[in-house]
Amino acid sequence: MNVIVTGGANGIGRCIAENFLHDGARVFVVDIDATHGKELQCEFVHADISDSAAITAFVESLNVPIDALINNACIGRGGLVSGCSWEDFEYVQRVGVTAPYFFTRELLRLNRLASGASIVNIASTRAAQSQENTEAYSAAKGAILSLTHSMAVSLAGRARVNAISPGWIDTTGSEFDREDMQQHPAARVGKPQDIAEMVKFLCDNNRAGFITGENIVIDGGMSRLMVYHNDHGWEYTAEEG
Repeated sequence: MNVIVTGGANGIGRCIAENFLHDGARVFVVDIDATHGKELQCEFVHADISDSAAITAFVESLNVPIDALINNACIGRGGLVSGCSWEDFEYVQRVGVTAPYFFTRELLRLNRLASGASIVNIASTRAAQSQENTEAYSAAKGAILSLTHSMAVSLAGRARVNAISPGWIDTTGSEFDREDMQQHPAARVGKPQDIAEMVKFLCDNNRAGFITGENIVIDGGMSRLMVYHNDHGWEYTAEEG
């Protein structure tokens, strides 16, 4: 199995890449972070995927068909209150939305996408819920969900396309307060392995061959928990203004 993972030098992407590698796959990690990327046992490609030429050059260099494309890379750069600029906002969209589209386009155009391939787009629960100053990131994650079902229809019979929306995933091995864990119906904060396992499942045609165009939320049930003022000791304090 030949796999591409974007943004695979750190965090969730790194866990996904290492899981595929452990299972015997040939893994290409494409990331702008050369320092951490070169630590991987995968085939590391140092590239800024906001640049279409970098994507084309990488795909042209491939000498194997790609069975799985994991579009994981994205960044933040803030929002309205923090002064996210036009250039910042556009950069986030290029990394988080345009690059997944263009990667797929170039794999098709250059005949590098294997028949029966799987594409998994890493979205976020922030596509449906937000904190302040997350406009650029939230917009990208909302767009990748729409791109997912559109690509699934366009690639019908050629490749399956799905999305995963992680919630709170700890990528640093931190210790958490009891309250941080108990606010999740699953009673803990998520781990990168939780996402990696679902990615591998979706890329397995024997187990997930009838799943395409879907978004699977993995957030420990947090987005399903209704919260009210004074509910379970939670209090909301309104700002004056």
